[in-house]
Amino acid sequence: MLRQLGVRFACLPADVDETPRPGQPAADYALAVAAAKAAAAARAAPLQRPVLGADTDVVVDGRILGKPRDRGDALAMLAALAGRTHQVVSAVVLQHGARVESALTVTEVCFGAISAAEASAYWDSGEPADKAGAYAIQGRAARWVRSINGSYTGVVGLPLYETCALLARFAVPTDMLAA
Repeated sequence: MLRQLGVRFACLPADVDETPRPGQPAADYALAVAAAKAAAAARAAPLQRPVLGADTDVVVDGRILGKPRDRGDALAMLAALAGRTHQVVSAVVLQHGARVESALTVTEVCFGAISAAEASAYWDSGEPADKAGAYAIQGRAARWVRSINGSYTGVVGLPLYETCALLARFAVPTDMLAA
């Protein structure tokens, strides 16, 4: 997605604990995980450049749906999302030395019905196995999206408008024409 902004980048390791604390609000959780990822990547950075960390979470009834543990977990998540509206919280943190800034988006996504057979076939496609909430809006799950209110790219995994604004504040060049 950063290529869409024309940003030159390198991926760095950022192995962090992504376990929410009991009762932790989704926005606080997403910002904490994104900040932890940015800090971990900054420690691994070979050069002194701004480091971006991001986290995207699906939330229904105040419950954060992470990546599914297995088929049963994925099918339960899809059943919980079917025929209703949920939120997708996406946090971005940019760190350069001691300077840290962040952005957060909350997008409402309304799903139509999802039959058990559709959910099962979707799991079998392999697409939802590593996705928060067990779905990828940019993939086959798009068929269930009745409406969206907020950042589409935030639901995909990186809110580009907010990311571009953060990059500009850190004087990181973007070249929309190079994308």
